[in-house]
Amino acid sequence: MTGPIPRDQLERFATEILSRAGAAHEAAELTAASLVQADLWGHQSHGVMRLPWYIARIRTGAMTVDAAPKVLVDTGALVLLDAEDGIGQVATDAARALAVERAQRHGIGAVGVRNSNHFGTAMFYTRRAAADGCVAILTTNASPAMAPWGGREKRLGTNPWSIAAPWRDRVIALDIANTAVARGKIYLAKQRGEAIPDYWALTDEGEATTDAEAAIAGTILPMAGHKGYAISFMMDILSGALTGSAVGTSVVGPYEPQGTSGAGHLFIAIDVATLGGTAEYNLRVDTIVEEAKSTPLAQGHDRIYHPGEIEDRTEAAALAAGGLSLPPATIADLVSLAEEAGVTTPGWASTAPAEAPA
Repeated sequence: MTGPIPRDQLERFATEILSRAGAAHEAAELTAASLVQADLWGHQSHGVMRLPWYIARIRTGAMTVDAAPKVLVDTGALVLLDAEDGIGQVATDAARALAVERAQRHGIGAVGVRNSNHFGTAMFYTRRAAADGCVAILTTNASPAMAPWGGREKRLGTNPWSIAAPWRDRVIALDIANTAVARGKIYLAKQRGEAIPDYWALTDEGEATTDAEAAIAGTILPMAGHKGYAISFMMDILSGALTGSAVGTSVVGPYEPQGTSGAGHLFIAIDVATLGGTAEYNLRVDTIVEEAKSTPLAQGHDRIYHPGEIEDRTEAAALAAGGLSLPPATIADLVSLAEEAGVTTPGWASTAPAEAPA
C-alpha cells in the first residue's frame, strides 16, 4: 500500500482522466468524488480501482458520457427517468436530488431509473439525502454474480441496496450487497494476489474456493443462505422489472468493456419532518443507538458500532493522516490511464511501486 494521497489531489486526477475521455466537467467531478469517497470509507473494491473499467466502457461506447437523464413519467411523488446509457453516478444523483425535492413537497418521493450504469457506492447518494432530512432507500440490480439458492450457475446480480437516515448532525447508513461479499472485493483480492475466504464463492464446478480468479469465473455465495438469494431476487424486481430496465442475466456489469448495461435503480426519499417533529424523531433514534451501544460486549469485541460509524471513523482517520492509501496495482492502472490520456502523473503516483507484491 502507498500513501498518504491527499483526497483533493486524487479527485482532481480522476476528474481529469474522465474529462479527457469526454465527460463534462461536472459529471467527471461527481464520478471521481464517488470513487474517492469509497476509498476514504475503506471500501477500495468500489474506489478508483474501478476507473479503468469505466474508461474502457466509455471508449467502446457502451457508456455514453454526454447523456442526460430524461423524464419519462412524472406524477408528482413518483418519477421515472431514462439514463440513456449514461454515467451511472450522473443518473443516480439526479434521481437523489429529484426524490428529495419531491419528498419535501409531498412527504415522499420515489424515482426509478432505467438504462443506467454502475453508480459506485450506494450510500454515497443515500447519505446525501439523509443530510437533507430524508430517510432514503436506494436499490439497484447488477450483472449476474450469484446462483439461485441450490444452483451453481450465476443468474442474479449482487443487487446491493442502501438505507440512510438523518440523526441530529450525523447520518446512520447501511450499504450491503446480498452476497457473502461484494464482487468488487474479490476483484480487489485478485489484484492484490490474496486468497479469499472459502465461504465467499464457488468455482464453476460448484466447489468452495480460496482462489479469487476461480471465484470470478464461478459464482459468489449469497449472504445468509437462501435469505440473501431471495432479497437479491426482490431487488431485481424493484430495480429492473419495476423501472422497465434489464433484469437477471441481461444486465451487463462495469467489468465488461462492451455491451450496454441496462441497469435499473430505485431511489425513495421520505421527509422526516412531514411525519412529525424532527426533535421527537431524533430522540427515538437516540434510544435505538444508546440501547445498541450499551449492550454487554461479547468475547473478542471492544465496542459496538451503529451502521455507517465504521466508515465515518475510517474517513476521519484517513483525513487526519493526510490522505488515503492505494494498492500498488491500482496506482499502476491509474498511471497507465494517465499516460494514455496525456494527463500529468502526480508525484504520489510516479514514486509508487509499479506492481503489487506477489
